[in-house]
Amino acid sequence: MKVVILAGGFGTRLSEFTDVVPKPMVTVGGMPIIWHIMNHYARFGHRDFVLALGYKSQIIRDYFLNYRSLNSNVTVDLKSGQVSFLGGDVPDWRVTMIDTGLETQTGGRLLRLREILGDDEFLMTYGDGVSNVDLNHLVEFHRASSAEVTVTAVRPTARFGEVEIDGDRVVKFSEKPRGSQGWINGGFFVMHPSFLDRIEGDSSVLEREPLERAAIAKKLAAYRHSGFWQCMDTKRDRDLLERLWADGSAPWA
Repeated sequence: MKVVILAGGFGTRLSEFTDVVPKPMVTVGGMPIIWHIMNHYARFGHRDFVLALGYKSQIIRDYFLNYRSLNSNVTVDLKSGQVSFLGGDVPDWRVTMIDTGLETQTGGRLLRLREILGDDEFLMTYGDGVSNVDLNHLVEFHRASSAEVTVTAVRPTARFGEVEIDGDRVVKFSEKPRGSQGWINGGFFVMHPSFLDRIEGDSSVLEREPLERAAIAKKLAAYRHSGFWQCMDTKRDRDLLERLWADGSAPWA
C-alpha cells in the first residue's frame, strides 16, 4: 500500500528547530523524525511513500536525493566523473515527493495527491509522530469495519500530574497518568480513495469538515491503540524522544 506522509506544515511550536529545517527533518538520534516514521511502515512491508511537501520542501528533497551518497562509502573517478557506491545501509524505499503548496491545509495537501494515489486504499500519517502501532492489525481492522476511513485513536500520557480533591484534601495524586485526556487522533490512518470526495480544496482542514462529515455518515472507524505513541509538537517532546533513543528504549524502533 502507498503511504502518504503530510510533511508540509510550518511547525511553529517547534520553532527552535523549524526556523532552520522543516519539522519532519528535525532529528532524533541523528536521523530525521520522518526517517523513523518511514522505518516503522517499512517493517510491515509498506515501502512506497508519497510525501506531501510545503514549507522548506527543498531540504526534504535534497535529503532523499542524496540519501545514498550520505549513507554509503563512495569512489569518484575524477577524470570520467563516474561515481561508485560501496556498501552502505540503503533501504529499498520508493519515495515520491510532491510540492503541495506553502499555505495549503492538511486536507488540501491530501487532495492534491489524488492522481498519484489512484483507486487503491492507502495509508496516511503526519510527519511528526512515532508509535509502535501494529499496522497489519490496523489494516485488517479497517477492512473488516467497511469504513471509508480508519483513524488510530490513542490515549497519551498527560503533561501534568492529576489531582483528585475532596473538599480541601487531595484524595488521589497521579503523576502524569496515561489516558486521562481520553482518546485523541493519533494519525496512522487507513483511507479509501472515495474519502477524497469529502475534501473541497486547498483550504480544507482534514481534521474538520472532511473527517467530521465521515463521522456523521458513520464512515469513520477508530482503531484503539493502547501502546506507545508520541507526537513531536514541542522541544520538550523532541527531547523526550531523544532520551528514549539514547537509552535504547525507543518503543517505535
